[in-house]
Amino acid sequence: MYIAIDLGAGSGRVFLAGLDAGAMRLEEVRRFHYPPVEVAGHLRWNVTNIFEEVKQGLRTAGERARELDREIHSVGVDSWSVDYGLIDDKGDLVEWPICYRDERTQGVRDQCFASVSREEIFERTGIQFLSFNTLFQLFAHQHEGLPAEARWLLLMPDLINFWLTGKCVAEYTNATTTQMVNAHTGNWDYELLDRLSLPATLLPEIVKAGTRIGPIRAELEIGAMPVVAPATHDTGSAIAGTPLREGWAYISSGTWSLVGVERDDVLINQEVARYNFTNEGGAFGTIRFLKNVMGLWILESCRKEWQVDYDALLTEVATIEHYPAFIFPDDPRVFNPSSMLDAIAMQLTETRQEMPASAAGIAKAILDSLAFRYASVLRSIEALTDRQIEGVQIIGGGSLNNYLNQATANATQLPVSAGPTEATVIGNVLVQSVAHGRFASLTEARQYVARNVHLRSFTPQVSNNLKAAAQRYAAIEARYV
Repeated sequence: MYIAIDLGAGSGRVFLAGLDAGAMRLEEVRRFHYPPVEVAGHLRWNVTNIFEEVKQGLRTAGERARELDREIHSVGVDSWSVDYGLIDDKGDLVEWPICYRDERTQGVRDQCFASVSREEIFERTGIQFLSFNTLFQLFAHQHEGLPAEARWLLLMPDLINFWLTGKCVAEYTNATTTQMVNAHTGNWDYELLDRLSLPATLLPEIVKAGTRIGPIRAELEIGAMPVVAPATHDTGSAIAGTPLREGWAYISSGTWSLVGVERDDVLINQEVARYNFTNEGGAFGTIRFLKNVMGLWILESCRKEWQVDYDALLTEVATIEHYPAFIFPDDPRVFNPSSMLDAIAMQLTETRQEMPASAAGIAKAILDSLAFRYASVLRSIEALTDRQIEGVQIIGGGSLNNYLNQATANATQLPVSAGPTEATVIGNVLVQSVAHGRFASLTEARQYVARNVHLRSFTPQVSNNLKAAAQRYAAIEARYV
């Protein structure tokens, strides 16, 4: 059996997984929450408490494995990207890590571009420009003043792995998201960091997904479990766990939506840069060519203001036959507003639309807009890669939203397959299992998933209302891109 620790930006889970010949076993043994908090002038993560929860989850998983009389082969940690912790020479945390939604990176990109152009940074790294990329976080941190005692900079899963094993490394799939890795060499881009006056000495060695880092330290009193680096970026694990068909795209649907295709090599040119696509490292030599779309964060933020039940809301959404309004989901103003409803109302006013009167009407506007945005991004991928997309695999928690799944099929006019919901956990485990020798390759591991996971199918529908709605949305998107 394997243990998968999946840390999202606000909550974490620990799973015990078995990959038996006849069935895949996924058992959640612990779930915990850790919203970011304001400390010392910044929005931060209490990573000390996160690690305490991880340790308890590992102990619970170990106890459960003993109940089942099963051996644990290894442990793997994945998490959200870009955020990092600083540790000193003794391995102690210098300060709580700052959350990517903190405002410290506002305006930082332009400061960086004064030293190295936007075009050159993209040519070197192949990574899309997001204001919270680690490159810009570290630049802001350096400007504010890095703690003198800082010895190592560790991304969140690398920090957990360090505390578990005492080994200081950076796993490749997550390291690429920092915008500090050279896409052509797969190593830190030391020249770029030097020209931006960033402290490259803080960065540890990069290792590949599937690398055995070491055993869990005995003093933690958890058990003698080997720690293996999966694709430590949660989207990297999610795509590894996706039974992708030839010619299909994927949408990793959750707080963010990651819309892309899997490739064997990077795609870096002026058009890719203009559309702000990214080339993130994947497991076992793959590249995740994708674009971030704001995702279900928009709906969840509204739902918190409404205090309504999610399932009841979606049931009411499905009864609305017309298209009440559209928004552009990637408007920066919906990134972290004090009121998401106010941010939506502002955009609707700009585009001369009325705010829907009901929560369901607003929710439908959000979901329809996401579906049309997905379609727009997928058309861009086809143009950039010169390859036709045959279908869309929707994975992650958002794959349970059947309204959005069908809306995506309609907007893209492509067949949609929904699932697996726990793609990130599955991918985490699959990389561990390939490292262990359970499967000979990721392809073989994915074939196992395809045989053992139930997927739901959605067939595209067409109507005059849909065609008119697509035109209305396209006009709104054109205002913002």
